[in-house]
Amino acid sequence: MTTDLTILGIESSCDDTAAAIVRGMPDDASILSSVVYGQAPLHASYGGVVPEIAARAHAEKIDHCVEDALQQAGLSLADVDAISVTAGPGLIGGVLSGVMCAKGLSVATGKPLIGVNHLAGHALTPRLTDGVAFPYLMLLVSGGHCQFLLVAGPDSYRRLGGTIDDAPGEAFDKAARLLALPQPGGPSVEQAARAGNPDTYKLPRPLLDRAGCDMSFSGLKTALLRTRDAIMVEHGGLPVHARSDLCASFQQAVADVLAEKSRRALEIYLALNPAKPVLAVAGGVAANAAIREALQAVCAKLDTVFVAPPLALCTDNAAMIAYAGLTRFACGDHDDLALSARPRWPLDKTSPALIGSGKKGAKA
Repeated sequence: MTTDLTILGIESSCDDTAAAIVRGMPDDASILSSVVYGQAPLHASYGGVVPEIAARAHAEKIDHCVEDALQQAGLSLADVDAISVTAGPGLIGGVLSGVMCAKGLSVATGKPLIGVNHLAGHALTPRLTDGVAFPYLMLLVSGGHCQFLLVAGPDSYRRLGGTIDDAPGEAFDKAARLLALPQPGGPSVEQAARAGNPDTYKLPRPLLDRAGCDMSFSGLKTALLRTRDAIMVEHGGLPVHARSDLCASFQQAVADVLAEKSRRALEIYLALNPAKPVLAVAGGVAANAAIREALQAVCAKLDTVFVAPPLALCTDNAAMIAYAGLTRFACGDHDDLALSARPRWPLDKTSPALIGSGKKGAKA
């Protein structure tokens, strides 16, 4: 194909209902519209995302979200060349909502259907926003995932390492609950940390004593809990200044782990002698300023370009899904109505699972 493609993207893998229109070709695409309906108020009192509530909210909002995306782009469904949708991984109820909506639109319009791996959407975002050339190193760091991916092509991903338990975003959410901060935890902990001293409490940096790029954040969360309990015993409660210091210390520990593991992953990547070395970061945790600064410092030392998407494209969005679908469709690839929703769908199909493998397959 040589003419520009116009792709409708739909994303509903967790607690954001999103739709977007992207137009162009894999090497030169632009976002015509991007709409995201968040669900934070619906889950606030539960301390985290409730899958059943999320699925119902997606079902109620997804068609309106698509309408808004088309209206913002000044287009109708007749102007769209194909419909791209997150088919996994994610909360199965949410993924199903998106897939069924996309199937209905495909049947009604006759437009091709393209199932996209949510992780591929994040991994390909630097191509959409910054035109990054293959191969590049991607740190995908979000609420549900954390892994280093060597991205050699639109469907070529080699995992160099990742978390063996909690993802950083999940750890931030749990830290916020432990410290009585509102959800989502990442922004709350970051805001509280601004008034704290990161050197106050000596929290562990898990797995830095082991070779390789794998990470662990569960033990860090436990250490935070024990430190908080000791403070509460000493003071009869948790003083505001102590909470800020705990947040700063916790955030710094996460940043230190990600920075050191990124350095190790970069050494593997740079051994391939890429023409223009790039470390790209994506996912919700990529919005954290302290973590970005730590990663930028590592890249500066290793003469590697650091690329982070705009904050609006760090979190879940449909523009990345539309672009990933555009990339597939430009190669003549699409799906049929047999497309199924998948709660688990690792990008690297050859490496062993980092996190448990059950009846539904590997999580990551």
